[in-house]
Amino acid sequence: MIVGGKNLIALHPEEMEWEDDTDVFTLPEGVQVKMFSHDPQTGRRDGFARFPPGYVEPRHSHKGWHSNLIVEGEMHVGGEILKQGDYLFGPGDDIAHGPLSYPVGCVVFFSFYGPTEHAH
Repeated sequence: MIVGGKNLIALHPEEMEWEDDTDVFTLPEGVQVKMFSHDPQTGRRDGFARFPPGYVEPRHSHKGWHSNLIVEGEMHVGGEILKQGDYLFGPGDDIAHGPLSYPVGCVVFFSFYGPTEHAH
């Protein structure tokens, strides 16, 4: 829903359906997204990503960068366990990072700028 003109967007994520991530991040099968906004000019995408229990995102790189805020569940990365309210920054410029694992599943809010295609 657009509120107060074309630049302000107000949404209720619980009213949105989860969609398969087949073309957003090019991750291995199993990730679902709720896309809140997308600006094709900058490549900025905001939304939720849901990783199923046991999912492992392999070590990868991408040209765009992302910020993630854990909403629920756990993300394991580099010996750290990130939980609700914790933050992860993923570098762009093809800098490899990960693997990221989700033993109990995880929902993250993401803000991604630039090309999203992952190279493994």
